[in-house]
Amino acid sequence: MIRFLTKRSALVLLAMLLLAGAGAIAQDAAAGPPAVAPLSTPAAQSTSSEREAPAGNEIRITGLGSGSTPWTIVILLTFLTLIPSLLLCMTPFARLLIVFHFLRQALGLQTTPSNQTLIGLSLVLTFFLMQPVGTVIYKTSLKPLEEGKITGMTAVERAAPPIRRFMVNYVREKDLALFVELAKEPRPRTPDDLSMRVVLPAYIVSELKAGFQIGAVLFLPFLVIDMVVASITTSVGMMQLPPVVISTPLKLLLFVLADGWNMLIGSLMRSFA
Repeated sequence: MIRFLTKRSALVLLAMLLLAGAGAIAQDAAAGPPAVAPLSTPAAQSTSSEREAPAGNEIRITGLGSGSTPWTIVILLTFLTLIPSLLLCMTPFARLLIVFHFLRQALGLQTTPSNQTLIGLSLVLTFFLMQPVGTVIYKTSLKPLEEGKITGMTAVERAAPPIRRFMVNYVREKDLALFVELAKEPRPRTPDDLSMRVVLPAYIVSELKAGFQIGAVLFLPFLVIDMVVASITTSVGMMQLPPVVISTPLKLLLFVLADGWNMLIGSLMRSFA
């Protein structure tokens, strides 16, 4: 039986090879004989060389400007990659995300809500807060650029003042003074005289401080619950049961009964009013 199968397999393989060879021969026959390049005579060669030769002693070198194209693409792609990070640093996204992470740690939860949920909520709230600024930028910068009335650099210059005014409203004077001193720029007379080089890092530092302040305030009521539960369990002698197991449900119950999400998000939104 095995010999029969082996012989049969060999015959099938031989037939497939013959069919493949026949198909290749048929394709070559259909394509026709290979094209033979016509022989060029010396006169024809001299004529073609005379046509291709440049006038006089002029030597043409092409492709000098083509080397800058890849670098331009690399710089553009790098800038496009950094744009989301820069925009998030110019918006309330950092403060919102820091506060939400502090809240999760204060409640004693490790992965609930998940990072994707907190980031999505921060993005939605950031869009809600930045919509008026975006509307001004669209009317003064993007719309004229789409209509071809201004250039790209002019559009960037028109888009900077609304963002700068938004950041100046929530930046601390102490942080502005620090970066004005580090940048060695003259003391500005008005907020409009501040450059983006100074306003942007000062705004980021101010947002980080505000986020940590709100997070510290959030920790206080939940810290009291942890201390009370720990003291009770220790006095009763419940050493086998960790206090976190009891305090976590109590903190969640307090947060839900107090409608914590409404209070927290409302307070965050009013802080940017």
